[in-house]
Amino acid sequence: MAKRKLKRFAEVDTFDNVLKPTLDEAMQDKFSLKGKWNSDYFKNDNPIVLELACGKGEYTIGLAKNYPNKNFIGMDIKGARIWAGAKYAIENKMLNVAFVKTRIDFIVNLFAQDEVSEIWITFPDPQPPKNRAKKRLTGELYLGRYRQILKKGAAVNLKTDSDFFYEFTNEVVQNNKLEVKINSANVYEELIPSLGNDALATDLKILTYYESRWLSEGKKIKFISFVP
Repeated sequence: MAKRKLKRFAEVDTFDNVLKPTLDEAMQDKFSLKGKWNSDYFKNDNPIVLELACGKGEYTIGLAKNYPNKNFIGMDIKGARIWAGAKYAIENKMLNVAFVKTRIDFIVNLFAQDEVSEIWITFPDPQPPKNRAKKRLTGELYLGRYRQILKKGAAVNLKTDSDFFYEFTNEVVQNNKLEVKINSANVYEELIPSLGNDALATDLKILTYYESRWLSEGKKIKFISFVP
């Protein structure tokens, strides 16, 4: 397992669809694609959608298949995880997919104001201890960062198995009086059936490795879409 991980870690650094900002670029606001993702990388004017803490990139790939006229970027610090999605995109010639290997903390130095049209956060680490609230991807610190790069009215979509994380996010949304687009504590038994043929129903059926595991254990999947 360790050898395979090291091999993937090395291989992902050779992929053209994986961007690897240096620490200096990420911290000092020197990343060359900031504000130029459409013109210099994707070479189109299609909307840009981010998947944060994307892991193997299942959602990045799944959404890119559903929306060929949108651009999708998965972000994660672990190159060995990104490898699966990046390799799939290369082998299937998916030109609307990219990955960024870096910490999400640097997001405002990688994307310009109004450059992003939507954010997906799928099954993130809940960071359960109370003193780790600042590390949660739907905490006020991160929401402030998202506002700097999202278009006006653009949504953040959270899909999680964690009751703790879901309740925390609802509390943040309520305390900040944020606009809620959709909110469900039971995606598969309540939300998807209620959506009918809506495109979101198809999006929500995209399964990640961890989601398959949680469903097999009988956990309920939660979803909330809100404007930060």
